[in-house]
Amino acid sequence: MSAATQHGQTPYYFVPEPSRFPVMAATGLFFVIFGAGQWINGAGWGKYSLMLGLAIWAFTMFQWFGQAIRESESGLYGDRIDTSFRWSMSWFIFSEVMFFGAFFGALFWSRLYTIPVLGNLQNAILWPDFKAVWPSVAAGATASPAGIVEPFLTMGPWPIPTINTALLLTSGVTLTIAHHALIAGKRAKTVAWMWITVALGVLFLGLQAYEYMHAYQDLNLRLDSGIYGSTFFLLTGFHGFHVFVGMLMLLFITLRLMKGHFTPDRHFGFEGAAWYWHFVDVVWLGLYVIIYWF
Repeated sequence: MSAATQHGQTPYYFVPEPSRFPVMAATGLFFVIFGAGQWINGAGWGKYSLMLGLAIWAFTMFQWFGQAIRESESGLYGDRIDTSFRWSMSWFIFSEVMFFGAFFGALFWSRLYTIPVLGNLQNAILWPDFKAVWPSVAAGATASPAGIVEPFLTMGPWPIPTINTALLLTSGVTLTIAHHALIAGKRAKTVAWMWITVALGVLFLGLQAYEYMHAYQDLNLRLDSGIYGSTFFLLTGFHGFHVFVGMLMLLFITLRLMKGHFTPDRHFGFEGAAWYWHFVDVVWLGLYVIIYWF
């Protein structure tokens, strides 16, 4: 329950009642991870565990965020809660920076250290046919003397990655316009620009799905295409997942705006989603330069 307050006043700090949602969310994530691990290792039932976990998790998040929205709209969240949310979102985005930093680190380590070391004179005795080249330099070279990696072509920056870059950069602009419109109290303008931002996110995901089909069908570039395939799909795939999550955030924020939620002075739900979306944009710029050009 909330802290004791006088009628018509926002509590100094809001203390929520005991909740079942953390346990439900943890249970759903357990089935997701357990099922995914078993599915990858050949257990057909793993996909059902994965889908069950996703269903539990989605249901829990829907109820949990719905409760938070009702509490916010009831006037239970004061300035200290607002500060708490801002710090929480900041640390969450920092954790995401570290998440992508690990994958970028794996890419740089493999390309700048591991491959040159494996191709030096000492290892030439063990692997005389090893080619110490990065696939983006020598397209089709698998650097696999054991023949476990099939020949493949690399993914260039034209045209889909460049189009997607333009889409994400444009979405950052439209989101900023929507934010300024909200501050100015122009709700209809805010909603219109938010729908444009959501549409740009959906279009990005559609083009990325097409890019993946092109990679598998035309380039023979797959997740098991050596270290290049692994880093390409892990980095772009996880980024695509983050775009999907960010798009959902913006979609629900837009629906809340249409219901009259948020004011020019208090709208951290909007700002938190905007922070996340701009973070997704910045990560993509790094991916675009390092993955597709270098």
